[in-house]
Amino acid sequence: MTTTDTAGALRRRLVEQLVADDLLHDPELRRAAETVARETFLGPAIYKPSAPPGVTVWTPTRRADVPAGEWLRLTYENTTWVTQLDGVLAEDATGPVTGGTPTSSSTLPGVVLWMIEQAGVARGKRVLIIGAGTGLSTAYVSEVAGEENTTAIETDPAAAARARKALAEAGYTPALITADGLRGHADRAPYDVVIAFCSMRHIPYGLLRQIREGGTLLVTLAGWGFGHGLALLTADGVGGATGRFLSGYTSFMMARPHDRPPHGPFELLPGENRPSRIDPALLDDWSGRFVAQLATPSAERLGMGAEQILLDVATGSQARTQPDGNGGWTVTQRGPLELWSAVEDAIAVWQGHGSPHLSEFGVTITPDAQRVWLGAPDGPGWALPV
Repeated sequence: MTTTDTAGALRRRLVEQLVADDLLHDPELRRAAETVARETFLGPAIYKPSAPPGVTVWTPTRRADVPAGEWLRLTYENTTWVTQLDGVLAEDATGPVTGGTPTSSSTLPGVVLWMIEQAGVARGKRVLIIGAGTGLSTAYVSEVAGEENTTAIETDPAAAARARKALAEAGYTPALITADGLRGHADRAPYDVVIAFCSMRHIPYGLLRQIREGGTLLVTLAGWGFGHGLALLTADGVGGATGRFLSGYTSFMMARPHDRPPHGPFELLPGENRPSRIDPALLDDWSGRFVAQLATPSAERLGMGAEQILLDVATGSQARTQPDGNGGWTVTQRGPLELWSAVEDAIAVWQGHGSPHLSEFGVTITPDAQRVWLGAPDGPGWALPV
């Protein structure tokens, strides 16, 4: 069997898996998945992670050093492969990296294809992709919507150049812009569909105004508490939108302008102590973490389990929890914001509605505010940090 035959067989096997897993339904998108060669977009190297106790080690793995069959097997695993750490592409790395923050990746194809389908991409629709990454998602969209209708933005110049080269090698010529994706690309607006393969703390109004009335925006809303929720919104054409969070557990790297500001070493200082009204481990739950983040939008979350730490970037306020030795927990709060009190209040509302998954939440955006609500638009809600 030739390498090409093997790649084609692996693509078909992956598609069959995604169909069986109820992630892929649209015939045109299925055709795209069977057509686009992911190996072209994975590039010359990836970072393979290993997880010894306490820290992740990323080992650059170059295509030239791996047998062709093994590389193709890695390529067609339904897995995310990191291609850039802290701005360094895998092919430029000089050795293993301990720790490090992924800054570009080839997201697992199942999630990319599912998102394209959920967003309603179809032939003739004008599509904007924010976070082109390796270019794989752009190739899929080009196959379905037409490359003349596809615009992609990538903020990182090295990643953009890599994606542009891969798209050309694969025979696609969409518009790929090196710029801040949060600003969109007004020159090719209005768009019928906008898909963000990055997370945002809120939706920039300038981006919303580039979506036609009735158009869709699929975006992961996230924050410094590391809560993530994938929302599908319908635009009103004048900068507003409404919609709901989708089922599942989808997360993406934060858009760089929305990432938490850097800080040096911090001290956990004395404060006021009292019993916690909630189990701090609720912040380890996917939806509980997101609710806590809504209540403390400028706080960075550290720790886990019974020992949570919240550090407010804006005011220097702190909150930390620890077991009290009697089956409960103590919270220490300091600063102008009572961070843990806000978390307790929000969690109580969530629990009062049965502690639902984020798919029971929605978003309403008006010129005045961006609001996440629980149950219905007139239900309890929290403002996004616009």
